[in-house]
This record gives sequence, C-alpha cells and structure tokens, in this order.
Amino acid sequence: MKTKWIAVFLVGLLTACATQQQREERQARTKAAVAEMLAKRHWQIDVTQMGTLRYGSRMVTPDFFLQLRGDTLCSYLPFLGQAYQAPMASPPQGLNFEKTVQNYVESRPKANFTRMEMDVRTQEDTYHYMVEIYDNGKASISVRSMNRDPVNFEGDLKIEN
Repeated sequence: MKTKWIAVFLVGLLTACATQQQREERQARTKAAVAEMLAKRHWQIDVTQMGTLRYGSRMVTPDFFLQLRGDTLCSYLPFLGQAYQAPMASPPQGLNFEKTVQNYVESRPKANFTRMEMDVRTQEDTYHYMVEIYDNGKASISVRSMNRDPVNFEGDLKIEN
C-alpha cells in the first residue's frame, strides 16, 4: 500500500514539474514575441474593459482595438463621457480614426513593462495616448484629449502564434 502512495506522489511531482517548465517556456515565448512587436512598432491591443470618469468601469465587446503600424495609429475605441466642444461636422462616434503619430516617446520605467506616449491630431481634437504593454501581453491605455473627458482601457496584446 505504501508503494502505491509513493508512486502516486512521484507521478504527481513529475507532472507538476513538467507543468511548471511548460509555463516558464510559454512565458518566455510570450516575452520574446512582445519584445519583437515593440521593436518593430507593429502591434495591436484588443480591448476588453474601459474605465470612465463619469460612468465607472465597463466591459466592452471584443471588436474594439488600438493598433500601431510604424508611425500610424489606428484607434477603434468606444467613448463614454462628456465632450466639451461639439464637432463641426457630425457627432463624435468614439475614438475612431487612423492618423499619423505626431510625437512618440518609448521608455521602460520598470523591468516588466514598456510605456509608449504618443500624440495624434484629428480634425476634431488632439489626443495623448499613454500605452503600457507588459511582458506577459497585458496592456493598459490611457487617452487624454483637449475637448473630452479622459478614458482608460485594459486589454491584451494580440500575439500571433
């Protein structure tokens, strides 16, 4: 009976070691993929949640994203809040545009994430995006503008396998 328990314990221990090794390998692959995407300045964050000043935190549908392709920022994000100045043409439909980045600053304030700050000007407003991408693929986005309430987003970096 003792040998059965020892055998079960050893099998469980070997399984746990293999699982830990697989997890470490997966984390290393993710970290390398994130570093490569940041170096190329070609990435996409799929947004899962937003936080607003007036309406609190909300889950969002999976079709919202923020994408950087070289020097072009493609923003397809929802907006809840107050606009302080009405646009001349049509009503605002969220933070939806594709524009060239005016200023781009990248830093690594801590060992586990990279921060990018970029400014974008559209016909209706000027936006300041602060994007933090963690080595594990998690991301946060903070958007400030001259004519709208600030809004924050959480999401995941889209990593191609």
